[in-house]
Amino acid sequence: MPDNNLLYMQLARGVVALTWIYHGFFPKLYHIAPLEKLMTGSAGFSTEVSDFITRSAGVGEIIFGLCLALFYKNKYLVILNILALSGLLLAVIIMQPQLLIEAFNPVTTNVPLIVLSIIWLKEITITNNTSL
Repeated sequence: MPDNNLLYMQLARGVVALTWIYHGFFPKLYHIAPLEKLMTGSAGFSTEVSDFITRSAGVGEIIFGLCLALFYKNKYLVILNILALSGLLLAVIIMQPQLLIEAFNPVTTNVPLIVLSIIWLKEITITNNTSL
């Protein structure tokens, strides 16, 4: 693989992985953001259960981000990432559609990450096919 393609794959990997880690830590563990409370609260959970779900999701997102960073050549993990980002976007569309028109909304976050992940997946596939 040409060096510039490797650079693009590494940039995509870094952006996607760090986004998962950031979104797991700051709005879920460090301080539960009001929008996080709105999302879990809209599912009908009590405040305590919502906080637990949010914090657990934060831990999961950090672990997932670290897995993406460490096992970046695993195409199934990148596919899972695309499915997870699509599923989270769909959840917002169903549960809180008004968030789609807010600044820095799930569309402006998830769609670019999905596109980066598709590019990343393409590079993994090219790398795996050329190394055979």
